Amino acid sequence: MELIVAVYADWGIGKDGTQPVTLAADRQFFREITRGAMVIVGRRTAEDFPGGKPLPGRVNVLLSRSGEPRPGFLVCGSPVEAASLAARAQSAFVIGGGSVYRQMLPLCSGAYVTKLHCAPVSDTFFPDLDADPQWRMAEILCSGVENGIAYEICRYERVEN
Repeated sequence: MELIVAVYADWGIGKDGTQPVTLAADRQFFREITRGAMVIVGRRTAEDFPGGKPLPGRVNVLLSRSGEPRPGFLVCGSPVEAASLAARAQSAFVIGGGSVYRQMLPLCSGAYVTKLHCAPVSDTFFPDLDADPQWRMAEILCSGVENGIAYEICRYERVEN
């Protein structure tokens, strides 16, 4: 199981349940890499999906303590349950939000991180993988500038102990 996230220069990922700055290149990468995969998401992030509906062409898993059913989503009550489902999938990605990333990061072997070189005000942050000895950047997949904002899409992998 891997995760995918877009972070700002301060590793912020959002404010008030949404992303203050988005790039078309990042959205396109997200669509391509998660197409046909299982995606694991929290309630607030699911509510931010277009129309609050599950993402098409993917198996949508909602990580929720309440266990309340939601149309189009498989509901899991714990990170361990979500990871068990993901283990049976051909590919699975944790896609947010902040609480779900924190719970699922220890269970992930890889991460795709789009680094946006800007720092809008954020109230939710992703752990700084560059400062975490358990992670290393394996490669920069691509880089560019969009709307005056430089970015890199990087792949990280967990370091074996």
